[in-house]
Amino acid sequence: MKTLSENWITEGWIDFEYKKYILLAYLQHVENQFKEVKLYPPLAELIQHYSKLKTFSENKENLKSSFPKLLQGPDLQQMKLRYKPLVFDDELMKQLEEIVSYSLPQIKKAIEEGKTIYDFLEQEMSIEPVGLSPIYQKEGYALLSFEKSKEIYVYRYKVNLFQTSLDSFKGIMMQLIQKVRKSISQTFEQIKLDLIKTYKELPNPATYRIHSPHAIPLQESFLPISKRLLLKTVE
Repeated sequence: MKTLSENWITEGWIDFEYKKYILLAYLQHVENQFKEVKLYPPLAELIQHYSKLKTFSENKENLKSSFPKLLQGPDLQQMKLRYKPLVFDDELMKQLEEIVSYSLPQIKKAIEEGKTIYDFLEQEMSIEPVGLSPIYQKEGYALLSFEKSKEIYVYRYKVNLFQTSLDSFKGIMMQLIQKVRKSISQTFEQIKLDLIKTYKELPNPATYRIHSPHAIPLQESFLPISKRLLLKTVE
């Protein structure tokens, strides 16, 4: 099982043993991913599932509202459509409460395992500017490298401000533009100079080298952690 449906707890057969089997199969897959040091997307998915179950446990009405409903017709006085739950009773609620109570600590434990790996890798990684850093840091380049590899992954980054109805937050986008091989002539400084010549819209770009002493998966771990390190550095 590679993913767990967003509404896995209320979909299909509502039975504690069955849902336990579904959850444990998913967590086994996540554990295997963590053993391969593949943190994303499993870690983010775990956090989403935990947050949703936590909300369910604190508000039983959310459980009811997540069930399929039968459209009964329009309510002309209230100017809205009326729905009737297809299935819901006290016994079902007890089953769901039991499933949620069991699932929360299981998922929390998996999150903590993933976070331990994440924190270790982040502490081991280093970030440093290449050349002089300009005042403008919201756009630039990140050069990702591994200890025992000559491959350098060149990313262009851009910091964006995202606005929601409740809050605003910063995010960072990173796009791979090329992969080069480090050599005596192809240094990090030379790569930066070549980027300036190629992409003239950034004549004095902020450029950072992000280095991992461990050979870890690029997409599933190195890149997500690099985004966080870079965002903390340039914000």
